[in-house]
Amino acid sequence: MTHIKKICLLAVTGLLAGFVITSCSNQEIFSNTNPSVVPKDLSDVFKWRMTKDASPKREAITIAEDWRSLTPDSSHYAVWVGHATYLINTGDVTLLTDPIFSKRASPVGWAGPERLIPPAMTLSQLPPIDAVVVSHNHYDHLDLPSLIALQKANPDMVFLMPQGDKALLESKGLNNVSEFRWWETQKVNETTFTFTPVQHWSGRGITGRNTSLWGGWFLTGPDLSIYHAGDTGYSKDFLTTKARLGKPDVAFIPIGAYKPRWFMRNQHADPAEAVQIALDLETKKAFGMHWGTFILTDENISEPPVMLAEELVKRDLEPRFFTAPKPGEVLTLKPKF
Repeated sequence: MTHIKKICLLAVTGLLAGFVITSCSNQEIFSNTNPSVVPKDLSDVFKWRMTKDASPKREAITIAEDWRSLTPDSSHYAVWVGHATYLINTGDVTLLTDPIFSKRASPVGWAGPERLIPPAMTLSQLPPIDAVVVSHNHYDHLDLPSLIALQKANPDMVFLMPQGDKALLESKGLNNVSEFRWWETQKVNETTFTFTPVQHWSGRGITGRNTSLWGGWFLTGPDLSIYHAGDTGYSKDFLTTKARLGKPDVAFIPIGAYKPRWFMRNQHADPAEAVQIALDLETKKAFGMHWGTFILTDENISEPPVMLAEELVKRDLEPRFFTAPKPGEVLTLKPKF
């Protein structure tokens, strides 16, 4: 949903908190499918910061190097590079989701959330890329230095962006950029990319809160369908996505950045809700992401996969239905034959 009016925007810098400023302008403002779900206001930010005990202890999760076994002929695989970044080969296209290879998720290199682990693969170790999909413009999902480096290495690569973010990329000299409202599509090779609703918000600086869209990406290829949820709270959007686009063969779903629940619930699913998202989609296989890379919220670094495993046991689901892979692990994506 969108509306255009003269508004005064209260924007929070950084990813989740910081100083604020008010700016008035004519803007297209986006909202969730449930318009009552909005980002927390400044008083909530202060409450969170004032009541939290301490930041989680920094720790590094294990990185695998299985990806080194990949060859130019390898197909139908995925590699978790870190955070919401997956390298995915469908047999038809090779793409990256929400690529961030920078040391920090921040507009500056000297402050902001710093990586706990390096990317499982460096930019120079990637295969040729056909497309990049971005879910929304928060700094941990839309990292301009990474996008610039990727296009330099892949001049014909296309960028598929939410509505409202194309001008940002073009201002940095990037081209082959398309932007999308929910349910709009574009074909790359023989694969159809569809931008789908999720429950979140957008904003990169002191102005522009919710002036660009956010969403997930559903890929329908010749023999494989894939869903990447980006960054989202739990909502009925996933039932709608399944009803409109079908059941994905594979889904990549965030499992981290969920505490405290009173603050994060609307925008970040916890592991139990991530399992429900997978069940709503009726996907055959789900993989976790959005944990173990940056300290963004209050849960311990290694907690999300533990809670995910406990939730699968609680629901009597197979452990292999929804796994939290190691960064660098090669995940086989089985095509439909």
